[in-house]
Amino acid sequence: MKPIEFNYSMPPEWAPHTRTFLSWPVQASMVFPDDYEAVSQGYAEIAKAIAEFEPVTLILNPDDVGKVRAYFPDTPNVELLPIAHNDAWFRDNGPTFVLDGNGQLAGVNWRFNAWGGKYAPWDLDDGVAPQVLERYGVRRFDAPLVMEGGSLHVDGEGTLLTTEECLLNPNRNPDLSREQIEAYLKDYLNVSRIIWLKRGLDGDETDGHVDNIACFAAPGKVLIQVCDDPEDPNYAITQENLRILYDAKDAQGRHLEIIPIQQPPMATFDDTRLTLSYLNFYFVNGGIVLPVFGGTAATTDRLAAKVLQECFPDRRIRTVNGMAIIKEGGNVHCTTQQMPAGK
Repeated sequence: MKPIEFNYSMPPEWAPHTRTFLSWPVQASMVFPDDYEAVSQGYAEIAKAIAEFEPVTLILNPDDVGKVRAYFPDTPNVELLPIAHNDAWFRDNGPTFVLDGNGQLAGVNWRFNAWGGKYAPWDLDDGVAPQVLERYGVRRFDAPLVMEGGSLHVDGEGTLLTTEECLLNPNRNPDLSREQIEAYLKDYLNVSRIIWLKRGLDGDETDGHVDNIACFAAPGKVLIQVCDDPEDPNYAITQENLRILYDAKDAQGRHLEIIPIQQPPMATFDDTRLTLSYLNFYFVNGGIVLPVFGGTAATTDRLAAKVLQECFPDRRIRTVNGMAIIKEGGNVHCTTQQMPAGK
């Protein structure tokens, strides 16, 4: 059974949410385990920011219930849900929620292999989505495809945005062609057109997740992070992606309106480039939670907030410290997964 057969489709992220899911970091799986307390503080900040707008459910290992609850002594709208997991990026191993024409909710359970087998073990993470769907009584569709939520965006009108660097990487689905992957996306998310960008940001260990470089702001409208320095590898990457977007048409036959957001200045840690992205923001009910980076990025922080406020005048821009968890490889959007509001 496939969602398309029952008229299920993935709503855009700006559609109303019932709740947001995040999973709590696991010290044993962290790249820098000595930073566990600082990273936990960063996750708490993100969860509290989202809880200003909508309910939050935190997935956490059963042994962590007591210490995690201590981060939220007076925070309404935060629920703790013990489910054993290996790592903390719920966008990528959680379910992708879909709605049918009557507003009934279902969830797509993708296969998960820790970004191409980069971080073992991942067996617990691969089993989280079914448990979440069972906990909330949500119908489940099992997709025979390795897929991460951060590797795709939809516009709610039949168009999906992704990158070749990630979805065609042989470490995900080596036995599937581009055409077969497209067919699965169409069957499980009910889209009719896929816009393939070439690459994601330089140094992105997810192999080019689209949620760091571009997203839909509305049907027919795309935000993209850009670079103006020809010496920066992101310059060639973003110029190529801009050409693709300007030439593309969406599922409704429209040319796209492109809204650029200037990237923050390059930052490194341990001689490794950090994947700083304003596009890793997250839509919440009535707002946007935006990572900002401070220091040398103060100017681009303000510009990003300004562009988003102009693009979404009816939403409150809520900023959080984007440096708090970035060394672990992701940011606000990577930590979250929305449950759309049905009927």
